[in-house]
Amino acid sequence: MSKDEHIKVLLVEDDPDWIKAMTAFLNHEEDILVVGAAMQSEEAIRLARTLAFDVVLMDIQLTEGGMEGIYVAAEINDIHPAKIIMLTSVGDESVMTQAFTAGAVNYIEKTRFKEIPQAIRSAYHHPSAMDALLKEFARLKREEQLKELTPAEREVFELIESGYTQPQMEQKLHKTESTLKNQVNKILKKLGAKSSKEAVEKVRRKGLK
Repeated sequence: MSKDEHIKVLLVEDDPDWIKAMTAFLNHEEDILVVGAAMQSEEAIRLARTLAFDVVLMDIQLTEGGMEGIYVAAEINDIHPAKIIMLTSVGDESVMTQAFTAGAVNYIEKTRFKEIPQAIRSAYHHPSAMDALLKEFARLKREEQLKELTPAEREVFELIESGYTQPQMEQKLHKTESTLKNQVNKILKKLGAKSSKEAVEKVRRKGLK
């Protein structure tokens, strides 16, 4: 089987022994190939910009007690949409929810590592059902974040999100500068953001960061 026919996997994990063992374990499978491995967030994001891969195996805890993997998954998803499988030693429901919020398609405890090859194949070959669920989950998460906005504020927010400038919005919505500024300030307050850019970023990240 040529390299192009393999399911290409990127590993993100802070334990070098686990990387070594998992790489050997997965490369033993005839249809899977580990094309890169990163031990830190910055390295994972750098590889995501340069490597060609289909599936990411992402450790949720990239530092002791931290959940950086969730934020890195969200970042990688923006750079290079791929199927992300979260690996963890923590069986916590809220962590699972956050993993799916970040765009993960599966969540596997490390003790069940023998299931990983099949999970990789499943994510790569049969993504549609999970994709539909994730889209709905993302939509609900967005609605939850925007629920405090009035219909008029929501309209303004969506124009900001689409890249409209203040003068363009004034013209499109037939509003004065002061009315629009007042609405934008209310939106920022409700979303807990200091600027329009931060508000859009926060909603885009589904409240993860």
